[in-house]
Amino acid sequence: MPQTTTSAASTSRIAGLVLAAGRSTRMGTINKLLVEMNGVPLVTCIIKALLTSQAGAIIVVTGHQHEQVEQALSGYDVICVYNPNYRQGISTSLRRGLNAVPANSDGVLICLGDMPRISAAHIDHLIDAFDPDNGRAICVPKASGSRGNPVLWARRFFPEIRRLTGDVGARDLITTHAGLVCEVPLADKGTLIDVDTPEDLAALRAE
Repeated sequence: MPQTTTSAASTSRIAGLVLAAGRSTRMGTINKLLVEMNGVPLVTCIIKALLTSQAGAIIVVTGHQHEQVEQALSGYDVICVYNPNYRQGISTSLRRGLNAVPANSDGVLICLGDMPRISAAHIDHLIDAFDPDNGRAICVPKASGSRGNPVLWARRFFPEIRRLTGDVGARDLITTHAGLVCEVPLADKGTLIDVDTPEDLAALRAE
């Protein structure tokens, strides 16, 4: 089974980690990451945003239909890591992804593969706000009064994220380390929009 495709190279010390292993059960029989959005597979939207941002190495964790997802990413400068345990929950993908983050990275931007409205500007605002030495070790986007994704984590949190189990992401750690959280205000709602259902997809396509 494939573990790695092409490697990404950048001077940035913030890695991008894209979670793209899920089964898309709420979408019915189709894999939402492969549906067309503006003429390209939906999963490539976040990849393009990362590639045009200040982010460095980009790691994509695949699982369900990993061969098709990796084929959709062919030609992009990313590292694809297959998670054979994806059915056991998102925590297994987080561990696989963190293990592929370059050793010299200061932090990782954990992204969801089903958020096509994330832009390079959103990512750059988070990276610009990141300053672990001055208490901004977890950078969270905030729009219209709500926190969204992606979230930027300092390396110091990698061991805690690796200890998560089951279908649990790193969100609870934000509460645990509230004093180290920096909310980054954003003007639009792109960081709040994901695609979980056919209705979500139809609404985005109608815009």
